[in-house]
Amino acid sequence: MTDEPRIVVDGTALTCTEVVRAAEQRASIVVDAAVWERVGQAHEKAQTASAARPVYGRTTGVGANRDAVVAAGDASTHDLRLLLSHAAGVGDLLDARTTRAAMLIRLNQLTAAGSGIHPRFPEALEQALRTGALPAVHITGTIGTGDLTALAEIALTLIGRRPWVHGHVPPVVAGPGDALAFMSSSAVTLARAALACEELSRLLDASHVVAALSYCALGGSAEAFAEEVHARRPHPGAVRTAAEMRRILWHEGELGPGRRIQDPFGLRAFPQVQGAALDGAAQLRRVLEIEINAAAENPLIDVDSGAVFHHGQFSTAYPALALDHVRAAVHHVAELSAARLGDLVEPDLTGLPAFLADGPVGSSGVMILEYVAHDALGRLRHSAGPVTLGTSVISRGLEDHASFSPHAAGSALAAAAAYRTLLACELVAATRALRIAGTPPRGHVLAAAFAHVTARLPDIRPDHQLGDEIRIAEELLDDLAAS
Repeated sequence: MTDEPRIVVDGTALTCTEVVRAAEQRASIVVDAAVWERVGQAHEKAQTASAARPVYGRTTGVGANRDAVVAAGDASTHDLRLLLSHAAGVGDLLDARTTRAAMLIRLNQLTAAGSGIHPRFPEALEQALRTGALPAVHITGTIGTGDLTALAEIALTLIGRRPWVHGHVPPVVAGPGDALAFMSSSAVTLARAALACEELSRLLDASHVVAALSYCALGGSAEAFAEEVHARRPHPGAVRTAAEMRRILWHEGELGPGRRIQDPFGLRAFPQVQGAALDGAAQLRRVLEIEINAAAENPLIDVDSGAVFHHGQFSTAYPALALDHVRAAVHHVAELSAARLGDLVEPDLTGLPAFLADGPVGSSGVMILEYVAHDALGRLRHSAGPVTLGTSVISRGLEDHASFSPHAAGSALAAAAAYRTLLACELVAATRALRIAGTPPRGHVLAAAFAHVTARLPDIRPDHQLGDEIRIAEELLDDLAAS
């Protein structure tokens, strides 16, 4: 018997959190037995429809070859040719975590029973996930109209035409219609987006605690977090942020003006800026959880009626735009973190030595943290640029729009990495300031978080290398997210 949590796959209820758990091998995968009948029915309906009418990718070519009719005796080799010709991925290989996430998402989408694929393909995916078998999947070659190159590589691995990176499952046969049915998805992009969404959400949660520590070091005013203030302009994220700050700062004193009549923006405008990022992350999660549970294959096979629908559900404008929005919002939050770091090294705001130095005259203290933080902020700024302003015209002019959602997802992962470093720099400085001042937080929530941080971060006052402390602080952020 095992206590490992299970993720039940049925094409309707997979969450971003479950995708990450499976990707990190913290949960087992079980397909709901009831879905196999509908997957089989969809396959039969697809076969029947293909015998009666043209069906894109099954009885025809793809892209600008959509009017090219596949000869009846050439159906099986047509599917193999489709997979071979589309498996042109280049560049870096996906890491194991992302590959597992993509396989789970594609499995879940296939169990929604709209592709018409033969059940042996989702069965093989389930077996691969259960046994830890991993295909080699390249990251380059997709523009937001389906991850064709990456999914062709996975399909070719499943049929024994490409080697496994780790483990293996017995090869399956690609029958008529299976190639496009498997490739018609953005599962890899959605996997990367789900991982980014979870990472950004964790960091945003942790930033409440980090900002609260800076608040204590700077003698901030709690008036900016007052319930009465946010009830008059009730954006959900801002209301949530203010409530979270009140919870974390409980027992730190009555609502009052603090040391100053008005704090710098890093404290005073934190709920408004942080709130927009929380709302952006929540919207991204809603979009992704629709996408990862979608039967969005083109064409769609309707199990109940047997009808075939050709459509544009391959477009990933929704996730691309949501990813663009959340990256821009996180950049604003990161700017406030950098601003608070600047406040923490300013004697007029802390009453402590410049740069929190503790040593002979001219000691640098944590001066270099601002350089590291602004390097990270610069990288985040580059990652925050919108990708959805571009498009492409391909396949002899017939496919004339692309969302570039894969690039939006990649940029979100890069933004999260940069934000983690920046937030860690603020955490190191806030912890040092509180230690030098000898004023640890009093509230039980923040006091417990501070104790956890100080148990890991060394208290070295003379000038020294800070790289190890930044790395420790980066790791601590995951713990603070659960505070």
